[in-house]
Order: sequence, then structure tokens, then C-alpha cells
Amino acid sequence: MATSLTEPKVAQTDHSDESEAPATFGSAALSALVARAEVLGGGAAPVERWNPPDCGPIPMRIDRNGRWHYLGSPINRERLVTLFSRILRREADGSFVLVTPHEKVTIAVDDAPFTGVELAVDGIGDAKTLVVRTNVGDVVRVGAQHPLRFAAQAKTGGLLPYVTVRGGLEARLTRAAAYELAEYMDEVDGQMGVRSGGVVFRVPNEATQ
Repeated sequence: MATSLTEPKVAQTDHSDESEAPATFGSAALSALVARAEVLGGGAAPVERWNPPDCGPIPMRIDRNGRWHYLGSPINRERLVTLFSRILRREADGSFVLVTPHEKVTIAVDDAPFTGVELAVDGIGDAKTLVVRTNVGDVVRVGAQHPLRFAAQAKTGGLLPYVTVRGGLEARLTRAAAYELAEYMDEVDGQMGVRSGGVVFRVPNEATQ
């Protein structure tokens, strides 16, 4: 039986004292990019098909908690964040760009561009599939097409789980979701791992020592 995905009861940082980025972002070029992105409609855009002119970097950043910033100020409009996430692409060199059929611009990403804010399970036992909801509304079923990987945190040695959302774009699970994920870890052939969608995703040995 599938567990429904609802808004997680996780404490959120209060940003009420932060000023919201202006609607125009102080840039006619960026405002034009927003307008063109809106024309593309809902859902992830087919960014992998487009090869527009490279317009260079813009002062936009996604921090390690999945918050978007422009000119150092947080973008608090959920609609705009969702809009930008739909035209985000990861390049072969690992950089991140916003793409429309007319232009692409490079942005900075501190870690993964998305966060996995909620975890649910569909099915039981070896037939189960884990389902992750991201902070920008994507819902992915962990498996061969949306693999899970684990990385050891450099400073603490803690485990950081990531799931591929689309096109090389990953979501890092929040601490609450990671704790819940740990409940589904089992030992498989002498190594810890998580089974989902018929695939076993193994935890690196160094992350369990």
C-alpha cells in the first residue's frame, strides 16, 4: 500500500526578516528569461534538446539547503523557484545552467540543486519502491531510472543520500528524510544497502565505519 505524500512537519527557518528579490531582479535580460520560461508551460522543459547561445554567468545561486538566491537575496516566491527549476540543466562539465530555446546562463550550485523533503514507500518487502518528493514539487520513484547514491560527509563522516531527479540533477535528502531512509537499510551480501524498485543501492563501506 502506498503512503501518501503530504507536507512534511519539519521545522523551517524563519526568513520573514529577509527582503524578497524584486520582481524584475533588477535585470531586463533576466526578466526576459523569466517571461520566456513562463511561455514554456508546466512540467520540466525538454532542456536537453536545446543548444542556444551561451550568455555567461548570472549572480544566481542555489545554496546547500536548496534555497535560491539572486544578487545575494533569497528568492522567496515559490512560483519563480519552481519556474527556474523546470529550465535547469546540468552540463557535461558539471556546471549548471538555466536554458530556454533562446539563451542559457550559468548559475552557482553549492551542492545538489534540489532537496528531498519527504519520503514514502509503495509496496512491501523486496517489492517495495521508495518515493521521494522534492522541494520544487518533483515526485520520483527510486529505482534504475532514479538511482540513489550515498556520500560520506567530509567533516563528520555522516551519510548524505542523494537521488537523481532528471538529467543528472540530484536532490539531497533532508536530515529528517535521511533518518527515515535509514529505517529501510538492510545488509545485502555483507554490505549495507537500500532496496527500491528492484535495485539494491549500496552504502559505501567508509560511510558505515
